[in-house]
Amino acid sequence: MDFIQDGFSQAIALLVNRDPATYSAISTTLRASTMAMAASLLLGIPLGYLLGYFDFRLKRQLRIIVDTLLSLPTVFIGLVIYALLTRNGPFGEMGLIFSIPGIAMGQAILALPIVVALTATAVEAADRNLPVALMSLGANRRQIAVSTLWEVRLGILAAAVTATGRVLTEVGISLMVGGNIKWHTRTITTAIALETGKGEFGTGIALGLVLLLIALTVNISLAWLRRKN
Repeated sequence: MDFIQDGFSQAIALLVNRDPATYSAISTTLRASTMAMAASLLLGIPLGYLLGYFDFRLKRQLRIIVDTLLSLPTVFIGLVIYALLTRNGPFGEMGLIFSIPGIAMGQAILALPIVVALTATAVEAADRNLPVALMSLGANRRQIAVSTLWEVRLGILAAAVTATGRVLTEVGISLMVGGNIKWHTRTITTAIALETGKGEFGTGIALGLVLLLIALTVNISLAWLRRKN
């Protein structure tokens, strides 16, 4: 058990002394996940609203597809994105392979079904009398959509938190698309896997503690927002 205690001691020292490699992985993770979540929320919330609010042909089948995509393996997403972005791929000229935007693209695909599915569920659970009341007051479609989304804002926040947690902890996409390049595309999760494999438990524990701190911060923020609303 001594190596675990030593690992925690090393972890605290790395964080307090602002170890450059450790903070580089943290910075890369935050940059990639922020871009991924921004893209997934911008696309996922409107798509989730459309899926949850309207009744249309093949809606049930589409919902099954979205729910199936919730369990997409990150390694599969990484493989597909790698094939698209590699030099011989259809988007190879964009230069996104082994880059933070490339990682963010894959992570956005991972987060998108989560945002769409949970937003749709929240919209379906909303008060069905709200649109009727808004229409009687002369509201247009855009105003109805905005009011409905505001009504289910806590459900959307939960979707965002769930998707963020999945993005922060994924390994396959970051490893395959980013290449785990030190000072460039190495994320917290790929660094943990690498350093632990090398026997560097201190660095692995330090980065693990950072992940826990980020998760705690996100959940505290959600709890605060719930109390405010």
